[in-house]
Amino acid sequence: MRGFLAKHRELLRFAVVGGISFLITTAITYVLKFTVLRANPVTALIIGVLIATIFSYVANREWSFRTRGGRERTHEAALFFLISGVALGLNALPQWISRYVLDLQQPHLTLLGQEVADFVSGMILGTLLGTLFRWWAFKKWVFPTEGARLRAVRSSDDADISDRKAA
Repeated sequence: MRGFLAKHRELLRFAVVGGISFLITTAITYVLKFTVLRANPVTALIIGVLIATIFSYVANREWSFRTRGGRERTHEAALFFLISGVALGLNALPQWISRYVLDLQQPHLTLLGQEVADFVSGMILGTLLGTLFRWWAFKKWVFPTEGARLRAVRSSDDADISDRKAA
């Protein structure tokens, strides 16, 4: 099991960050959807995803892909947010299709049916689609070089150990 965890460390960390981002997205989306954006559920989802994306950049850069790099930080951030913008569109697409193409909303459905359709299309299918795209694109374009930041991470880890020993 330890070998599996070590081999797939990046993917597992990416999944943890994604899980936390999912919770952030869900909380913000539903607060907005049931308060100020009642008539705009796709907009509520987009705002939730945008806020979670900011958290995701910091967490992925500093934890999930902490040893990867290969780009200047501003270029890396620009690519991260560009790719996240494409993923945001992919994330919103299933809910948009559900609401406005398949018309899975009131009065054709009950409020519960509408909310289940929104959750399945926007939160489950959309998140899955966006996450798969992000995993592939982040590794390919945002953090392309494995081990690029390894020396900085090791130096930082060694400094932390030295500080603990000195204390």
